[in-house]
Amino acid sequence: MESLLLPVLLLLAVLWTQAAALINLKYSVEEEQRAGTVIANVAKDAREAGFALDPRQASAFRVVSNSAPHLVDINPSSGLLVTKQKIDRDLLCRQSPKCIISLEVMSSSMEICVIKVEIKDLNDNAPSFPATQIELEISEAASPGTRIPLDSAYDPDSGSFGVQTYELTPNELFGLEIKTRGDGSRFAELVVEKSLDRETQSHYSFRITALDGGDPPHLGTVGLSIKVTDSNDNNPVFGESTYSVTVPENSPPNTPVIRLNASDPDEGTNGQVVYSFYGYVNDRTRELFQIDPHSGLVTVTGALDYEEGHVYELDVQAKDLGPNSIPAHCKVTVSVLDTNDNPPVINLLSVNSELVEVSESAPPGYVIALVRVSDRDSGLNGRVQCRLLGNVPFRLQEYESFSTILVDGRLDREQHDQYNLTIQARDGGVPMLQSSKSFTVRITDENDNHPHFSKPYYQVIVQENNTPGAYLLSVSARDPDLGLNGSVSYQIVPSQVRDMPVFTYVSINPNSGDIYALRSFNHEQTKAFEFKVLAKDGGLPSLQSNATVRVIILDVNDNTPVITAPPLINGTAEVYIPRNSGIGYLVTVVKADDYDEGENGRVTYDMTEGDRGFFEIDQVNGEVRTTRTFSESSKASYELIVVAHDHGKTSLSASALVLIYLSPALDAQESMGSVNLSLIFIIALGSIAGILFVTMIFVAIKCKRDNKEIRTYNCSEEQDKKAEEKVSLRGKRIAEYSYGHQKKSSKKKKINKNDIRLVPRDVEETDKMNVVSCSSLTSSLNYFDYHQQTLPLGCRRSESTFLNVENQNTRNTSANHIYHHSFNSQGPQQPDLIINGVPLPEGTRSKVLQPETGEQLCQL
Repeated sequence: MESLLLPVLLLLAVLWTQAAALINLKYSVEEEQRAGTVIANVAKDAREAGFALDPRQASAFRVVSNSAPHLVDINPSSGLLVTKQKIDRDLLCRQSPKCIISLEVMSSSMEICVIKVEIKDLNDNAPSFPATQIELEISEAASPGTRIPLDSAYDPDSGSFGVQTYELTPNELFGLEIKTRGDGSRFAELVVEKSLDRETQSHYSFRITALDGGDPPHLGTVGLSIKVTDSNDNNPVFGESTYSVTVPENSPPNTPVIRLNASDPDEGTNGQVVYSFYGYVNDRTRELFQIDPHSGLVTVTGALDYEEGHVYELDVQAKDLGPNSIPAHCKVTVSVLDTNDNPPVINLLSVNSELVEVSESAPPGYVIALVRVSDRDSGLNGRVQCRLLGNVPFRLQEYESFSTILVDGRLDREQHDQYNLTIQARDGGVPMLQSSKSFTVRITDENDNHPHFSKPYYQVIVQENNTPGAYLLSVSARDPDLGLNGSVSYQIVPSQVRDMPVFTYVSINPNSGDIYALRSFNHEQTKAFEFKVLAKDGGLPSLQSNATVRVIILDVNDNTPVITAPPLINGTAEVYIPRNSGIGYLVTVVKADDYDEGENGRVTYDMTEGDRGFFEIDQVNGEVRTTRTFSESSKASYELIVVAHDHGKTSLSASALVLIYLSPALDAQESMGSVNLSLIFIIALGSIAGILFVTMIFVAIKCKRDNKEIRTYNCSEEQDKKAEEKVSLRGKRIAEYSYGHQKKSSKKKKINKNDIRLVPRDVEETDKMNVVSCSSLTSSLNYFDYHQQTLPLGCRRSESTFLNVENQNTRNTSANHIYHHSFNSQGPQQPDLIINGVPLPEGTRSKVLQPETGEQLCQL
């Protein structure tokens, strides 16, 4: 009966079950119970059977299939199995000995429970006869023991509550014999127990009572009227009282079933036999079979279906046409043979029988649907095997009453978002019948993919002085997931650019990935900067990735050159040069700074106005030199407009007025006056040098004691003259003394040879001599160097005095510490010795000997 009920298709969402998570529960309930009757507490019984129910979930069970959803159901929250309406077993299962309602439920813990509910019959129906009166004619010649079948009573109850016996009242001449048919129903035959005599009594009235097996039993009655007729000597006789035949189901109409023959030795109408169905032959049987009244041939008239009924009993009566005929009866049992005429039926138990959804994160063994396959045939014809076609990541697992479809591999929606599955079912009949059902499995998305940038590194080049809010570039990240899982938003990772948050430099549109400048960039401050952009999807939890963006700022010619030398006051610089300066004399050096780079920052110089006939400027290094000599009659000052301009596409420039004054040639007195200014500064530091001076005295004393070992020389006046002559012949030697312009001591001190360093070089009178003196060097060591430009170790530049001796083509590079001295060409002349910027008088000048002669150096 269960196979005849269609399962209800309910929601079967994501399930996970194993073969061990399957239990069977059996219950029973009596029919005619009112709606809402509790049959059982399935939740309690399932828990005791091993189900792991989650008490936190409101729904403990979910019904997967129900053969009678209009009759019983399970409360999803309480787990109680209740009736939905009054159940009439007689209507539901008719005469079937077993009446079962089956349910499959799924717990919240993904376990399967198969429930069988047996509907127990109640004795709620009384037997009833098809008519209110039974009319019989019995010949008086009927001998004792003659049996006449009576109409059977019908009771819709089954089993023991059906018709169990019949009673006849009164029962003096007749009796009843109870017999059982193949389907279990019982009928009565009237038995003649004594001889009848029509002449004595021609009519009898009885009451037949049918009783069921209830306690107390229900009963139904019918009147029996027997008319005793005159005898027909011979009655038709069947060869056998029962016949059993078989006929294949789906036999076409008029297919012969059996030909019955009842013999009657009488002649004429007394021996002419006619056949008919008699007794309790239901309407459905009369639709399927018929009997020819003259030949007794039973044929098929309807469509036989083994699954509808496989045994039929035909009560056949044979009666002659003579008067007072006593009919003969036999029973024909027709067994319908099953043929493989029903292909398997596949039912997919899901919300939509054509579409099943499963998450791509479902692991192997995850149940996505239940499948029920049925075949109405019996035996091998109804034995079905199922399989899942195709190379798909799913498999079919069969159970006793259903099958499950499970995940059998890794699912990836981004590679394959749906599968078309086909279930094929084959029975074991000959020929074999098969059926198939196709449905679609849609793979739902999970957030299992990170956003992926089109490239890991972005670079954009932008010119400085851009407009704030200008568009720079766009970054793009793709996420193959769906919906929020694939929606990408962008943000800038916090970082620093020149100790400022990157958010003050750029911003990003979180939806499009467009990046904009928040300020005007300055190449001179920031040539390039980098930051990271983060792409996040909208899944839970969110997945993210990042890319690097580099912004390169190109230089624009936006800085005007600034003249830094010579020093300007209100755009004017004053420069002094000697009147006797020669051609090519370096007047000054114009220096301009431009903060731009490349051609934008390359500066060249030019003279645009003024006394350009007297001067020229080097366009590259800015040196301004004389182009002619000046005489006593030349004017005292000259003006030049000097322009510094860069080489940008739109050149920028700066100009300055340079005033050049001619000053007389410096004589010794002017030099002295000028040097005295430095001397005052040196004397201010004399107190610091006092301690070192004392040290020099001790060094001198020590030198005197060690005179024998280090070989010192004392100079006489004759030696002084020879030394002067050799200096004039061999070149000039300039001695830098470590002590300042001091008063001569009364006692001469010897200077050790080791305390003096001589640097020999033969130079002309016009050669350049650099004498560097430092007041901080208060030792007895004298340092001579023609070429060294750097200061001695420990000498501060503020304490130094430089002496340049050049020809007319040399230039003065310092206004305060550089002096020009011209030697007469009349003859060899010894140069002045300068100590701390002051020429040393003749009386205190050192005696200098040529190192090659081996003569001594003299004391002061």
